[in-house]
Amino acid sequence: MNNIEMRNQVKQYIDELPSEKLIIVANFLNDLINEDNEDATEELLAISGFESAFEKGKQQIKDGKVKNWRMIRDDV
Repeated sequence: MNNIEMRNQVKQYIDELPSEKLIIVANFLNDLINEDNEDATEELLAISGFESAFEKGKQQIKDGKVKNWRMIRDDV
């Protein structure tokens, strides 16, 4: 079964589910999708000083203390 056929089959199954089971499937799919995001977040948070640097960067953006990347690197 190819990718398109699998997607169509899954969609058909979803269309046949009662709402109480659809909630379970939606939660399961959400967990599958977000698993990689959580791993990446954990990896970033493990970097020493990352959180404070990230917060500082967000504040600099909010304050307009940013530069156009084209002004920094003209060879990109």
